[in-house]
Amino acid sequence: MASEHIHDVLIIGSGAAGLTLALQLPAELRVAVLSKGQLTSGSTWLAQGGIAAVLDEGDTPEAHYIDTMTAGADLSRPQAVEYTVTQGNRSIQWLIEQGVPFTRENSHLHLTQEGGHSHRRIIHAADATGKAVQETLIQQAQSASNITLFENCIAVDLITRDKLRLPNKRCVGAYVLDSKSGEVQLFRAGQVVLATGGASKAYLYTSNSDGASGDGIAMAWRSGARVANMEFNQFHPTCLYHPQAKSFLVSEAVRGEGGHLLLPDGERFMLRFDERGELAPRDIVARAIDHEMKRLGCDCLYLDISHKPADFIKSHFPTIYKKCLELGIDITRHPIPIVPAAHYTCGGIITDIHGRTDIPGLYAIGETAFTGLHGANRLASNSLLECLVFANAVATDIAANQTVSPDSSISIPAWDSSQVTDSDEDVIISHNWEELRRFMWDYVGIVRTNKRLQRAKHRVDLLQQEITEYYSNYRITRDLLELRNLALVSDLIIRSAMQRTESRGLHYTLDYPGLAPEARDTILTPINYEWPDQVH
Repeated sequence: MASEHIHDVLIIGSGAAGLTLALQLPAELRVAVLSKGQLTSGSTWLAQGGIAAVLDEGDTPEAHYIDTMTAGADLSRPQAVEYTVTQGNRSIQWLIEQGVPFTRENSHLHLTQEGGHSHRRIIHAADATGKAVQETLIQQAQSASNITLFENCIAVDLITRDKLRLPNKRCVGAYVLDSKSGEVQLFRAGQVVLATGGASKAYLYTSNSDGASGDGIAMAWRSGARVANMEFNQFHPTCLYHPQAKSFLVSEAVRGEGGHLLLPDGERFMLRFDERGELAPRDIVARAIDHEMKRLGCDCLYLDISHKPADFIKSHFPTIYKKCLELGIDITRHPIPIVPAAHYTCGGIITDIHGRTDIPGLYAIGETAFTGLHGANRLASNSLLECLVFANAVATDIAANQTVSPDSSISIPAWDSSQVTDSDEDVIISHNWEELRRFMWDYVGIVRTNKRLQRAKHRVDLLQQEITEYYSNYRITRDLLELRNLALVSDLIIRSAMQRTESRGLHYTLDYPGLAPEARDTILTPINYEWPDQVH
């Protein structure tokens, strides 16, 4: 692989957002898509439930808007919500045109319902929607002559004009580590797009893939872009609890189709917490499970769908059925052991309705971005929808932009690794990784207090000092880069949580159990942020 690559558009991330954008950009543009691992290794591949969109005659964009605003606890931005829900049908039609095999009944698209939705509006491909979408988009991207896919490439940092001591701040590319060869390469581009996913690996238990380490958020922050609402981490209520079941999610749709949450003695409990029972929004369900586990001192609770016909379970949830059966659990006869797990990062890099960040030439889409859609709590299955809608928005904006080709006149130095050595103590990375994820789980989890947050802040400060020293002296690896990014994003989460003196949506603190009179976003500004004319 060459040490320098030149493209019109560099997309960092190969999930639904990144690949949708690549396929919707004008065919004459040279597009590079970077994947940290294999193309199938990201969070999209693991997404089970589906995509929320208004497709039924009895449903309306207005109803989807209201459901999203309600779940967002008055913090969702009306413009972003309205834009997203009105673009849903168009986005689904595009996926169908690409060949995504959505589930049908009697030739009609089958729609299911999930917590927080007032209608059946979740289109799905059995219980492996993300996998079906990803497989289709990969096939289309591989056959597109203008798109080059790079696997096992992790971005180290963005390159901006100010870092090169040039006027007029703008993103002009990125340094990228080829994790197979160990070489750091230069990618130049006229436009750079972050589609790197969320940061749920900051927590001990997560439903996400190993790559969800907040890379885009960390790189954008270091480059001078603001972030918002990082305190709102969605914990999925039902992750399979089993020592051999790493990060396996039990879809929201199981509860949507009548699954019951049970205590170890078989008692249902959700109606004690919310009149909607198992169909309450995820934050309420996750807190209820967390409360009961702590009250009873048990390791897990249970989700039971076995009262439904076996054929129904096998046809609607084939992936979950098969996975559980491999572990000795027949879900047609027995309940599924579950625990809450970090699932979705609702905050992120601030963007406008076109996906533009504070830095010219830099866009952000998908889970890494803060569009204002999710507010204080993401409504189920709005995430893949957001990926599709804002990928289209960025494609449209780039197509209309005059500055697409990279500026070849800029001199960008090659990555210098002459002053570093190979580390013989990789145990430091694994130890710090474990320490970070455990104190984030203990102190910055589903229920928070001022004292817990202060403890977490103290620990993350010490950790970042160690990581900075290590980063300066040793040759970089994927593990080191992810640890560096996770520590920074964890710091942003803690700082955001400390600023919110109320309990709203996914941020629940025992010190401030009520709502503040006014709903406000938590916006953090880096020291190298410039107050440009183009703040969106």
